[in-house]
Amino acid sequence: MQLFKVKEIEKRFKISARKLSFLVRRGYLNPVAQNNILYVAEDEILRYLNLPHRIRKSHHRSYLKTLGPGLITGASDDDPSGIGTYSMAGSAYGLSLAWLSVYLLPMMTAVQETVARIGIVTGRGLSGAIGRSYGKKTLYPLVFLLVFANTINIGADIGAMAAALRLVLPINFYIAAIMLTLFMLFLEIFFKYHSYSKILKFLTLSLFAYILTGFIIKPDWVMVLKSLAIPTIRFDMAFFALLVAVMGTTITPYLFFWQASEEIEEEKERGGVVGNAEHHKIAVKREIKEMRKDTLTGMSLSNLVFLFIIITTAFVLHNNGITNIETAEEAALALAPLAGEGAALLFTIGIIGVGLLAVPVLAGASAYGVAELFKWREGLNRRYSQARGFYGIIILSMLIGLLMNFVGINPIKALYYAAVVNGLVAPV
Repeated sequence: MQLFKVKEIEKRFKISARKLSFLVRRGYLNPVAQNNILYVAEDEILRYLNLPHRIRKSHHRSYLKTLGPGLITGASDDDPSGIGTYSMAGSAYGLSLAWLSVYLLPMMTAVQETVARIGIVTGRGLSGAIGRSYGKKTLYPLVFLLVFANTINIGADIGAMAAALRLVLPINFYIAAIMLTLFMLFLEIFFKYHSYSKILKFLTLSLFAYILTGFIIKPDWVMVLKSLAIPTIRFDMAFFALLVAVMGTTITPYLFFWQASEEIEEEKERGGVVGNAEHHKIAVKREIKEMRKDTLTGMSLSNLVFLFIIITTAFVLHNNGITNIETAEEAALALAPLAGEGAALLFTIGIIGVGLLAVPVLAGASAYGVAELFKWREGLNRRYSQARGFYGIIILSMLIGLLMNFVGINPIKALYYAAVVNGLVAPV
């Protein structure tokens, strides 16, 4: 009986390592563990490949459902808070902060890979893992800071989304904010995880609106490359405050809690690891390797969008003397006569699309943190009746965020201060 390692199977039978790991975990292939290495017998592989096409196709559809925690996390990082902060940076300082999109990528990827590893290996979310290792006295202030920063972010994001929607449809700001909040609550509460994750993956497409906008305006790419190669530092408080805001909206706490918990949700959705303890150990190693690719993809997309927003606002707004953005309408309306209606519309649609992706992620991250702190039942794979406390935090976070918009808070200013708060909270 000939045995094959994972790389040998990839090369000879054209089955990717991630797909193979999925087939082993779901019991479609029976592995053999020897000396801490996972093998699959040739007869076992041929048996699988000789299954009817319709059966293997159904396995492929199931496999595709497992992709995406890293991608969704990276995409949700470019929420309206991020868009607002990057727009302020581009309009105020041109390309001076564009270099951060490159220099923050390895740090951002390392942090997200770390929290994803914690989720995969321990089977706990970040809150549960911190509480277990350092105690609740350490965990209480961390979860409080998380919920505080997330709630401000949610309120600012809802306001920015409502303001952007008004540029597309003639609708009252407050009605728009209420409708958007109720719609997002409906999706997060009444859709099971496997369906909801599909919606989140689809919404990542809205990020390409900013990449397209960047090409539409035809920037000077030589200047862009110079700005990336040679970092610019200005020694004034306004510049450093914006620097912290950009870092805080890029490497942000809610992503830490969200991705750690979503790796567990994905594992529950695909039925856990099948087989003995040795199989589990080896399969987890393989899962971590594939998680790294998923995470790098998501973080790279996030920072690419970050760069294109800086490029768009630097060349269209800053170069035309518009250096102080006060409202979402002002940002999008300023783009229209200078970059064309198409660019302005894409920019506006992007705010709404990524908001629909990011706000539920923000609320979900708070809910995971609080639920693990108090040992409540939690998870988007559970019904509302099975995890009332978990969903209660989601509802409360979104409603408080909504109410912020009824007390006259400027959404763009709130987005900026939310980014500063995140920048201060993230190191803690």
